[in-house]
Amino acid sequence: MNRKITKIEAIRELPTKQRVAAYARVSCAKDEMLHSLAAQVSHYSGHIQYQSDWEYAGVYADEARTGTKDNRPEFQRLITDCRHGKIDLVLTKSISRFARNTVILLETIRELKDIGVGVYFEEQNINTLSAEGELMLTILASYAQEESRSASENIKWRIRNDFKKGKASSTAIMGYVLVNGTFIIIPQEAEIVKMIFDDFLSGMGKLAIMKKLISMDIPTKCGGDWNEKTIDKMLRNEKYMGDMLLQKSFRSDHINKKKIINRGELPMYHIVDSHEPIIDRKTFQLVQAELEKRAALHHPTRETPETYPFTGKIVCGHCGKNYRRKIANAGTPYERIVWICNTFNRLGRVACPSQQIPEDILLKIADMDFKQIRVPEPNTIILVMPDGSEIERLWQHKSRRESWTDEMKAAAREKAKGGRING
Repeated sequence: MNRKITKIEAIRELPTKQRVAAYARVSCAKDEMLHSLAAQVSHYSGHIQYQSDWEYAGVYADEARTGTKDNRPEFQRLITDCRHGKIDLVLTKSISRFARNTVILLETIRELKDIGVGVYFEEQNINTLSAEGELMLTILASYAQEESRSASENIKWRIRNDFKKGKASSTAIMGYVLVNGTFIIIPQEAEIVKMIFDDFLSGMGKLAIMKKLISMDIPTKCGGDWNEKTIDKMLRNEKYMGDMLLQKSFRSDHINKKKIINRGELPMYHIVDSHEPIIDRKTFQLVQAELEKRAALHHPTRETPETYPFTGKIVCGHCGKNYRRKIANAGTPYERIVWICNTFNRLGRVACPSQQIPEDILLKIADMDFKQIRVPEPNTIILVMPDGSEIERLWQHKSRRESWTDEMKAAAREKAKGGRING
């Protein structure tokens, strides 16, 4: 019996390319540092794409963020993409560029290692997937954290030594530029500062001044959005009358870097007539008196702040801000209690097209234990329950006739009667 033998060739799978990304960071936003960041991005892009067995998975780069804080957006995006299986290997310049906090570093490395993602540190020549990688990282990361602490202490010492000499540290303030520790007036910006102080003394509120600046397309010093807090800080800034109060705040430590208001923990230094003023001393003092007067009138001191059943629980579906309780038409027969989006209340429909909700309606339709209320669109609320489930509720305003109280009807009759007499 003749047997027929057929050879079946083995199917060879081509090796899968390793998906490689890079992480870069600079710790300050100066032009030369941003140039350095651009150079790092360019270097990694070319380096990864040059390797035949690597597939380019992108470069993640953070500007002006500290390596000791775990709030870097590009770093967080990198970790998320690793978790989603988009990356096999991460390249970075050094341990200090990746993270100076030993705890954050090791937690991140171990998480990535568990899902098969390695990190290669160029300066230290460490691949975290290697056998000795974690031991070396533990030692070197501790060194990097201590180096960060030492650098932070040196900077603190230099700044506080400057304060003792009456020399300001680097800061951005509308109307001035800091040159060799002295504030020099920028004429165009100084006019904006004068306008703000004049408007406040003329009776305008901080919200009205903010809206005026926005309508005039005037940018803030750093190019961000104007808000009432910014106006308040400017009105209280002693530098505008030519004085300096140094060390009004300080940083908690080199890891958290939380800004803390100095309430006597450290000495402060008051320098009178340290530079040319934009606002004369008398005007500045009048503004401080007016600030105190308005604060006492509109924000009387309370032992405990008032809270209500819906406080902090209603979220606007348009802008994401919380709703607040408001007495509409206060002091009139038409007075009623409503809940209104904070953005809409401050800036109007142009900023947020949300809808206010009468409190009596809320009490009826939100009649169960809930965790949060979302307002996605008019006449609709979504109750988010403690277990995460959601219940949609619809509501309608009362008709005009139903919503009128006896006082409102009486006021309307009196108004109509007065109109007939005058006619």
